Amino acid sequence: MRRWTLPLLLAVLGLVIAVREADTGSPGVAAVWLVVFLVFAVGLSPLAFPRSISAAEARRRSADDGRPIVYWRPGCQYCLRLRLRLGPAARRAHWVDIWRDPEGAADVRAVTGGDETVPTVVVAGQSRVNPDPAWLRRQLR
Repeated sequence: MRRWTLPLLLAVLGLVIAVREADTGSPGVAAVWLVVFLVFAVGLSPLAFPRSISAAEARRRSADDGRPIVYWRPGCQYCLRLRLRLGPAARRAHWVDIWRDPEGAADVRAVTGGDETVPTVVVAGQSRVNPDPAWLRRQLR
């Protein structure tokens, strides 16, 4: 549930602001505020990311196809930045939501010295924390 907390709060806040603006006689402004908050809510939700798999499954698939594993969590602005900058190429990576998979969170803590800093990317056994999107895009080719 916590992965949806921030997106739901943004959606509710947008709705409250929109209702308040509509009550003051500004339906156009209300619509703009609602759209802005909903865009941010969707962007920070799990909907903006490829379907997550377990860390064990990601390691197995990565060993087979050599594709990177991206550890992430909903609401992380750096994860969203990476996802957006990768564009359609993001679907070629194996994504692990560390809030859904305790084993994935443990993998990240092992790489980062005990922190759950994301995005953490593992390619061919080497890991990078908050990598440059251009570098990761090259790894996805």
